[in-house]
Parts: sequence; structure tokens; C-alpha cells
Amino acid sequence: MYIVGLNSYHGDSSACLIKDGRLVAAAEEERFRRLKHWAGFPAQAIRYCLAEEQISLDDVEHMAVNSNAYANFWPKLRYAFSGSANWSLLVEKIQTRRRRQELRERLETTFQGQLFKGKIHRIEHHMAHLASSFFVSPFDTAVTVSVDGFGDFSSTSWGVGEGRHIHIGGRVRFPHSLGVFYQAMTQYLGFPRYGDEYKVMGLASYSKPAYLDAMREIVRLNHKGTFSLDLRFFRHQRHEIGYQWVDREPQVSRLFSDEMTKLLGPSRREHGPIEQRHKAIASSVQAVYEETLFHLLNNIHSQYSMNRLTLAGGCAMNSVANGKIRDKTKFQDIYIQSAAGDAGGAIGAAFVAWHRLKRENTKFFMEHAYWGPAYSNAEIHRILSQENNNLLAENCRVEQVEHEDNLCSRVAESIAQGKVVGWFQGRMEWGPRALGNRSILCDPRRADMKDILNDRVKRRESFRPFSPSVLREAVNDWFEVDDDVPFMMKVYPVRAQKRKQIPAVTHIDGSGRLQTVYQHTNPRFYRLIKCFAGRTGIPLVLNTSFNENEPIVCKPKEALDCFLRTNIDMLVLGNYLISRV
Repeated sequence: MYIVGLNSYHGDSSACLIKDGRLVAAAEEERFRRLKHWAGFPAQAIRYCLAEEQISLDDVEHMAVNSNAYANFWPKLRYAFSGSANWSLLVEKIQTRRRRQELRERLETTFQGQLFKGKIHRIEHHMAHLASSFFVSPFDTAVTVSVDGFGDFSSTSWGVGEGRHIHIGGRVRFPHSLGVFYQAMTQYLGFPRYGDEYKVMGLASYSKPAYLDAMREIVRLNHKGTFSLDLRFFRHQRHEIGYQWVDREPQVSRLFSDEMTKLLGPSRREHGPIEQRHKAIASSVQAVYEETLFHLLNNIHSQYSMNRLTLAGGCAMNSVANGKIRDKTKFQDIYIQSAAGDAGGAIGAAFVAWHRLKRENTKFFMEHAYWGPAYSNAEIHRILSQENNNLLAENCRVEQVEHEDNLCSRVAESIAQGKVVGWFQGRMEWGPRALGNRSILCDPRRADMKDILNDRVKRRESFRPFSPSVLREAVNDWFEVDDDVPFMMKVYPVRAQKRKQIPAVTHIDGSGRLQTVYQHTNPRFYRLIKCFAGRTGIPLVLNTSFNENEPIVCKPKEALDCFLRTNIDMLVLGNYLISRV
């Protein structure tokens, strides 16, 4: 049985394919469209998933979407007639709902000559989030929590996953949202693009939370673990805010009201100077976000008394908070899949449909993120041949290195010499993190490496840190934890005595957003780091996404183009090594 899962007409549109209860392919549409967080109908991601399994739309029996316009119908109706929202907001939501209902029509026009004859399953947004983590986790039973902006009139849901069932125990509904709080404050701090929240998370480490009282006025903790927003400071509950979800990069109008500037002072302009006040506000935003999250989680734990947690939703991308869950709550085993945000809802919707359709308790564990396209050495050779003149013009040498040991040894030596290496291998990662297949790799020992990377390639804000990818068996020697972090979803303190040895991946507060690397899930990347450790004694490398202010590269041609237009020293495409002479 084939089931296609979709996150459609929403930010980070995506598609996945499961076969008999096991994931076989998944990708975000942005990787094919080359527009960050692309929103709309994920036609190219669907095409990829079908091609990966060599089937057509005719072979698909079910399609599951991570939204259901009829979910939470009575709360929606009560709010519509409460006088709290004006008609422009209601019209905007009706239009979005209509677009999401037109799935069959869009399939017919996009996949001409193919016919989807199966059933469409519309899965409530937060059920899809909860399922996207629990149903692919290693746990048979766990507490499961979803926290995001909004979806189907809810912002937060929680409950218990048991076998093939998820029992929702509570919700926080529109207009109260921890995700909207963080997004509004991200806009206030001068980062207006959809998905910019990670910039606030990085900036927060550069100051103390001097605005806690103000933030606690904006977000208030309620009994039984819930929270509410002081709606004086927001616009989303009354006004059309201009979410643009149709075949483009998402755009969102201003979420915060003029009352916010009265409370905190003038908002920062995009590209304006970052003052100490902005750093202190960012620190306070992160602190109150964590305070609210842990308040929620501790109350949920007291309700269910389970120590296993699966976490999903856009807020589950807050890796700084995730790394503190074990210390600040009683949850000790935490699983967060690699696409925890809305893209992951495609997987959640597909697995909800699977478990509702089939009675057997099929268990699938997503222990790696490599579910995207791969390219053979023959395909890479053809592209290099086509680009031969451009390579000659840049004084590039191309070599084919047949043996993996030799390839990893040479690349490790180049990294140890301080070179910037583009590393393109195997299947593309699912989710927003580069996890060793579409990565730029560097020496973590060099204190100047962050500046080198920003100057040569990334051209991004100086306060944003770079991440370490570390051999799993070496985690406890270098970090104040012994945990599995395969998807770079948790930040932990670097051991104090080790920080001077790896300054390029140690943030200003002494922490690092690590990725644990395993031989059985990515043997080539593991071998490369092992070779680097043999030369330097350091069992980790600096790992950042292979891109330049664009989505992470998907195809070899995109990797080659990025290499040629930047100052990356070496590019490794499969078994081909391209270096500047």
C-alpha cells in the first residue's frame, strides 16, 4: 500500500511516500524550486517521491494532508461570531481553506496522463504534528507534544501515543500561541522573513534577559500548564495579516501591535544596527519561551507520569530550549525528528492514515534523515563534463578517487589544513539541517573559521554559530551530556576544558548545537570524521549547510554552481574531488 503525505499550501511545503508502513522518500519543495520555505502545492516533491519508488500517481491508494478545515469547527464558529475578529481575517481564512480543498483538481492539472483514484485523508494539523514524531520514534509509548504558530485553530496539543494510537489530552487554541509570540518578537527585532526565528535564538546568547518583566506581561502562565497572550500586543487575532501560501516564498505581515513599541521602545529596522537593547530583548524572548515551554511540559509530565517525550511543531526547532528539557523537566528520553516543523506534517499525516487503515501495529523508526534524491557517479561525471569549460576558467582540477578510504583521508587532510570543503554525498537530508550529505565542512580548531566562512561563502550575520558533527562514541568526552542527537535538534554545553580546542563550533555561551554521527547510518561521513580525528585528535568537524543564502543544494549542478561562485576550496561530489589549483 502506497500513501503520499503532503504539507500543502503552507510554509515548507513538502511530500513523502510510505510503502506498507515504512517511509521510502521525503523532500521539501523548496529544494526543487530554489526558494526558501516555499509554500504552495508541492508538485516537484511529489514527483520525486514517486520516481524514487518508480511508480506513478495511478499506483497511490491514499493521499493524506496535514490540515482539516472541519477540525475544531465549533470553537472556530464561536470565535467568528464573538466580535473578536473582523471580516477581512475571516475572508483570508476561508480563501486559504478553499485552496487546500482543491487537491484533486491540482493533481489532475499537474500530473496529466496520470489519475489519482484513491482516497484523500484530511488530518487535523496538530494530530499530524504529534504523529510526525511519535509514529517514527523508537518508543512504543510516550507523551507527545506539538507547539507551533497555528494550524486548524490550535497552537499547542498534547497527549499520549500508544502503539498505533494517539490520544489527545489537551490543547491551546487560537489566538494564544507560543509560536506567534516568538515570530512577532522576531519581526520586532528586525528579522522579518518567514523562518527567521533561529536568528533570535542565536542572538539571545549575547546578553542577559533584562526584559523579563515585559515579556511576562506579553506571555502569561496559566494553571495546568497552559499559557495565554496579552492580545493588546498582537494583531493576528483581529486583522488580516497577509499570510501568502500560494507558490512562492511565504510572506507574513506585521504580527505585533503598536502597544509592543510602547512597552519595549522602537522596533529595529531590517539591516539596521543591532544594539545592546536588541540583544537583551532577544535573550528575554528566549528565556520566557523556555519558561513557558517547561511550565507546559512539567504539568504534562505530572498528568501522565511518563519519562519519554516526542516533540513536534515549529517550536520544536528551538534547539537551545530542547537541550535543557532533561534538566528542567522530568522527561529524560526525548525524540524530535529532523523535520519537526510543518514539513514534517506530511509524514505525520501519512502515518495517521496508515495506522487508521491497517490494524497491525507496524513500527517504523526514523533513525536517519537521508530520504531525498541521490545521484550516481555516472550522473556526476556527465555534469562535470558539461561544465568543463567553467571548471577550466576557474583553474579547477577534477579527480576521480575510487577508494573511500583514500577519498576520506585526502579530504580530512584538506580540512585539517584549514580548507573549506563542500561535501555532496548520497541522499539529500530531510529537514532544514545539513547532516553530512549536503554540507560544508571545516576545521573546528580555527578561531577565525567563522569569519572565513562568512566572508567566503555564507555571508550571514556574525552572531550566528556553526555546528559540530561529532562521532557518537566521543560525545561525552566533549560535551556535558551523553545523548543521541542525530538531527542537530539540541544544544548542549561544550566541556569547559575542551572549548579552547574547538572555538569555531563553540558559541559565545560555551554551547554547541551538535549532531551525533553513526557508522551504521552514514558510514562515509563517519569515516571522514574518523580520519580527521586520526590526524588531529579532534573527533568532530564544523558542519554547516551547503548553500549561499538559498535552500540547501539538492542536485550536483547546484553544488557545483555554489562552489564556482564562492570561495570554497574543494568540492567532493560522490567519488569526484574538485579543487582549485
